[in-house]
Amino acid sequence: MDALVRLLSNFIRTVAIRLPDDVLSALKELSSKESSYWGKAVYSLMFDNINLALEKGVPVCQDTGVLMFFIDVGTNFPYVNKLYDALKVATIKATEEVPLRPNVVEPFDEKNTGNNVGTRLPWIEWNIVPEADYVEITLYLAGGGTSLTGNAKVLPPASGFKGVIEFVLDVVSSYGLNACPPFLLGVGIGATVETAALLSKRALLRPIGSINPNPKAASLERILYEKVCGLEIGPQGLGGSTTVLGVNVEYSARHPATLAVGVSTGCWAHRRGVIKIKSDLTYELPLYKGVVL
Repeated sequence: MDALVRLLSNFIRTVAIRLPDDVLSALKELSSKESSYWGKAVYSLMFDNINLALEKGVPVCQDTGVLMFFIDVGTNFPYVNKLYDALKVATIKATEEVPLRPNVVEPFDEKNTGNNVGTRLPWIEWNIVPEADYVEITLYLAGGGTSLTGNAKVLPPASGFKGVIEFVLDVVSSYGLNACPPFLLGVGIGATVETAALLSKRALLRPIGSINPNPKAASLERILYEKVCGLEIGPQGLGGSTTVLGVNVEYSARHPATLAVGVSTGCWAHRRGVIKIKSDLTYELPLYKGVVL
């Protein structure tokens, strides 16, 4: 248990301090394309911030968010029964040692718990993998600004994808500044408001630059990317030619009478990490080349 907690705590530390490889590459590419003076100045400050976080070993953003764990766990993983408790203890440990900003407030008490653990937080979603002996954990740090942008709505099917595009653009143009652009845009399409919202959050977990395998969903990703860039919100909302790191669409089948759409965003400091832990507690970090916990 101690070894598992230590490993998970170090993983949380890494996600808070170091941007994943795909996010860093996307920021470098966008900075080379940015045409506005203020946009270029913002990117320069972003890279200074990234380098200072690594140099000093502190979070890359002061808002370390609420922790959301998306877990694929094998039925033969030997620590499956300890994993829930280990994640909570590791969250408390990381809050003290990194440190993470305490962000968990009990809504009916209006009291900050002080350790990033509270009722149903950290958020943990489980997916069971039959016969596997590993666990793959995706951690997303959901900051306040990006969460303020989140929205979901059930449209009548007659609205079609034109209605989906209009809803997404309305959300982004109204609240996108809160998400500290350039942001990653996640769009979920499904049967009910909560499934669409969850799918939009899961869309943020996909690698930047990935394309939905469904050609029509991929087409929607391209259309939304072009239209959001056309808003010219720019880095940190100061105007410019680069507004989004990418657009990812995830979907499920729907009810004949509903067309639900959800929107989630991840800020420029998109802190999302993956760790695959094997039964002997050796691990892989696919988003952080060369990093050792």
